[in-house]
Amino acid sequence: MRIMVTGGAGFIASHIVDGLINIGHEIAIVDNLITGKTQYINDKAKRYMMDIADVQLEHAFQDFRPEIVIHHAAQISVQASINNPLFDAQTNISGTIALLELCKKHAVRKIIYASSAAVYGIPNYLPVDESHPIAPLSFYGISKHTPEQYIKLYSELFSLDYTILRYANVYGPRQDPAGEGGVVSIFIDYLTNDKSPFIYGDGEQTRDFIYVKDIVSANIAALTAGSKKTMNISTNSQISVNSLFTNIQQLIPQAPAPQYAPSRSGDIEHSVLDNSQAIQELNWTPLYTLEQGLHETCEFYKHLASMSI
Repeated sequence: MRIMVTGGAGFIASHIVDGLINIGHEIAIVDNLITGKTQYINDKAKRYMMDIADVQLEHAFQDFRPEIVIHHAAQISVQASINNPLFDAQTNISGTIALLELCKKHAVRKIIYASSAAVYGIPNYLPVDESHPIAPLSFYGISKHTPEQYIKLYSELFSLDYTILRYANVYGPRQDPAGEGGVVSIFIDYLTNDKSPFIYGDGEQTRDFIYVKDIVSANIAALTAGSKKTMNISTNSQISVNSLFTNIQQLIPQAPAPQYAPSRSGDIEHSVLDNSQAIQELNWTPLYTLEQGLHETCEFYKHLASMSI
């Protein structure tokens, strides 16, 4: 299939591109390289280095004629969304609408959209399933949920198929600890550079961490399954930040101890997503244990650290 991947030079989507190319699909990448990196672009992918809101993107649709669009291009910083909600909305909401218009005009068969657990806000119950109330705590959460509504209406009005995937806390190689990096990449970056990272609060807050390669397999499954469905992509398990740190510390010899700092306002105490619908609808299941994922991620950052010496 001809598949266009927006944000294809970024952390998650570059892995998806690699996975799709490995199984024989024809891939085009759209990325403005604000946060994406050229070294993560697969050489076999066609490149359109532009913003999803760029009027020139229509030429990419005319040239490549995608059958499916996997949409990961986004403003992903929670803090940036609070500091500049207009830019956040322009990128995540208006950018998605512009993309949907092109999907409609050029007869794209399906869009697979990367959404987020941020749409749920503070959990009313655990694990959080797809019926949980939508109550985001940030403009980012709003700007990830609003495109879901546009996608569903475009589907009804213009027969555009879709699958919406709400990700838990994704981690793995290529995640940028200097940007809106997850706690895993930040911990590993600090420890491989012999620095002591901060843990906010008592460290007993829990999260659902999913390895990026399991995200890849979910997107591949969604190519042919999950029609008009919205699903959590997660491990349906949780681990405390303290335990996560201990797991990482064991993989890095002579790693320093963490520093503890006061809790940050707005932080969610516990979060875990129910993935049973994705297991049923996509015939998908996460295959990587936390230990396996952390090992591969640590090896990636150790290699980066050795290259910079």
